[in-house]
Amino acid sequence: MNVIAIVAALGIEQWRTFRWRGALQQAFIRYARWLEHRFNGGSAQQGAIAAALAIAPPVLVATCGYLALDQISPLLGLAWNVLILYLLVGFRHFSHAFSAIVDALKAGDAIAARRRLAAWRGSDASAVSAEEIPKLAIEQGLKDSYCHVFGTLFWFLVLPGPAGAVLYRATVLLASEWQGDELTPLGHQLSVFGAPVRRLLHWLDWIPVRLTAATFAVVGDFEDAIYCWRTQSGQWPRLNDGILLASGAGALGVVIGGAITGPTGEPEFRPEMGIGEPADSDVLPSAAGLVWRALLVWLAVLLVLTLAYWAP
Repeated sequence: MNVIAIVAALGIEQWRTFRWRGALQQAFIRYARWLEHRFNGGSAQQGAIAAALAIAPPVLVATCGYLALDQISPLLGLAWNVLILYLLVGFRHFSHAFSAIVDALKAGDAIAARRRLAAWRGSDASAVSAEEIPKLAIEQGLKDSYCHVFGTLFWFLVLPGPAGAVLYRATVLLASEWQGDELTPLGHQLSVFGAPVRRLLHWLDWIPVRLTAATFAVVGDFEDAIYCWRTQSGQWPRLNDGILLASGAGALGVVIGGAITGPTGEPEFRPEMGIGEPADSDVLPSAAGLVWRALLVWLAVLLVLTLAYWAP
């Protein structure tokens, strides 16, 4: 049933995205901000309590809804899983943004590509050069495809019903919302407050990010992907992101990361990930293909395991 729910949710999401899907996510973010306003006194313990209050209600609603409907009919339980996955899985979020940037670069419209990249990343990209857009798009695409697809699907499969998928996506949203900035007093306070949920996300990511990186290696250049994973991933500020970016870049045979032009026009230096030539616009379709192939591998493995389980 899980494979049917996943394929159905992905198909519906590619067919059409309803506005109320994003509205539910925004409602959760507003709730998270309210909790932060009420509980944030600058301590990690307060952050842990607020995180529990934020995550527990949607997880309980998703789980209890599934158990109640599944008792009535397995088909109703399946429909509930499809609905929850449709709300949480965002392959369209990656693929459509990626395609828009590819089309803009092919048309020679760097301004439109910058605008779409800025909207996708949620940060200013007006100073980014045309040569830097492809590698930033690949970086964001690899991270988004993992967060919105592979990480969510992994926890959907591990925990009963849709509990795992809701737990993971709620944790991702909280970790992003309570990130904080160490350079300011208020930012430091928020960073301390959000430390417990970021720690939870780190451990939730530990297994699926490595499975995703391994899948990138299988469907791409295996030797380069594994080499970059082993030698480069630890240089990135967040290890899990480093594993994902290093393996993805190695599988594609390109270099991402490195210096980019910041919003002020000054260069921002980051570790280089990958091996080969710097990523350019010609590589973008290959990056999208890498993610699609990785998803097909996951679905194929899940189908085989499902058939083996039901076989007499």
